[in-house]
Amino acid sequence: MKNFPEIIPVFPLNGVIYFPKTNLPLNIFEKRYLDLVNDSYKNNKLFGMIQSQKDQNNVFKVGCLGKISDFQKIKDGRILINLTGMIRFEIEEEIKNDKLYREFKVNYNNFKSDLENNSCEDKIENLMDKAKIFFKRNGLLLNWKEFEKLDKVQKINTLSMISPVTNEEKQKLLESITCNDKIKTLENIITFYLHEVDFDTQTLQ
Repeated sequence: MKNFPEIIPVFPLNGVIYFPKTNLPLNIFEKRYLDLVNDSYKNNKLFGMIQSQKDQNNVFKVGCLGKISDFQKIKDGRILINLTGMIRFEIEEEIKNDKLYREFKVNYNNFKSDLENNSCEDKIENLMDKAKIFFKRNGLLLNWKEFEKLDKVQKINTLSMISPVTNEEKQKLLESITCNDKIKTLENIITFYLHEVDFDTQTLQ
C-alpha cells in the first residue's frame, strides 16, 4: 500500500460525501479552507473530505482522502479546485494545532481495496436496472451511455455519491468496507425507495 500521510488536514462539509475514483469540484472562499487548500497544494496536494454531523463540531469517523488535480486562483480571492478521490480513511483522533483548519490522525487499514483495480466481483446488472428507474422517478438525468464507459468501481462509487438518498445512507455506503458490500447496500437502499414509491402510489389510487 502507498505511504499516505498519518496526519491530514480535513475539510468537514455537511451533505458532501466523497468516494475514491470520483472527482469533486470545490469553490473555496472561506479563510480557513483557503489556508487548508494553499497549504495542501504547497505540500503533497492531499487533504481529507468528511461529512460533518448535525451539530457541526463533530464529524463522522470515515471520510475520503483526495488529491488536488486542478488548482485555479480567481481574482476575487476564491480558489477553484478539483479533488480526485484516493482512499478512504478512519479517524483516530483530532490533532491540536494553531491553524484555522482542523487536522486529524487517521488510518487506512480497512480500505486497502480502494487501491485495487479489480476489487468488485459481484455483478451489477440488477443494481443498474434499478438505478435507472430510481433516477428517472426522481427526475434526474444521467448520460447512461457515458456512464457505461466507467469501470465497475467507478460506477458504484459515482452512483453512491450522486444518488438522491439521505446523507446518513450515503455515509453508510462510504463505510461499506468492500465494493461488493457497497453494491449490496446500495441495491437495498434503492429497492427500499422503489417499493416505498410503489406502495404510496397504490394507496393513492
